Amino acid sequence: VGSLLSNYGWYILLGCVVIYVIVQKISQSLAARQGGRAGAVDAADIEPDLVVRRQEALAAARLRMQEELNAQAERYKEKQRQLEEEKRRQKIAMWESMQEGKSYKGNLKLSQQEVESGASTSAAVPKSKPNKKPLRGGG
Repeated sequence: VGSLLSNYGWYILLGCVVIYVIVQKISQSLAARQGGRAGAVDAADIEPDLVVRRQEALAAARLRMQEELNAQAERYKEKQRQLEEEKRRQKIAMWESMQEGKSYKGNLKLSQQEVESGASTSAAVPKSKPNKKPLRGGG
């Protein structure tokens, strides 16, 4: 132990001083943080009206955000319902065209054109195709 202290004594003393200074700095910063919190609590005790107003404003903001979210959800549900209704209509039209013996793909294209023309604001009238000669004979 004696030879250890004689060889490294100054290093050990310097290390102890550095550790002491670091511990003092950490304890001061922790005390400052706790003091700041205590100061905030004291300020809240002094002005309870301010705290109540802040809480009411926070509750009102939360309520507004919740209402906005609910409105967005309703719009999304309405879009989904419309899409489902359109799919159902297309399936019905396809089934009817298959029952009549027509190609359902052509009918599907026509129904999509009707939806697009109904959705567009232009007043363009779709042109009818000229009558073509049937491929099969009447018999």
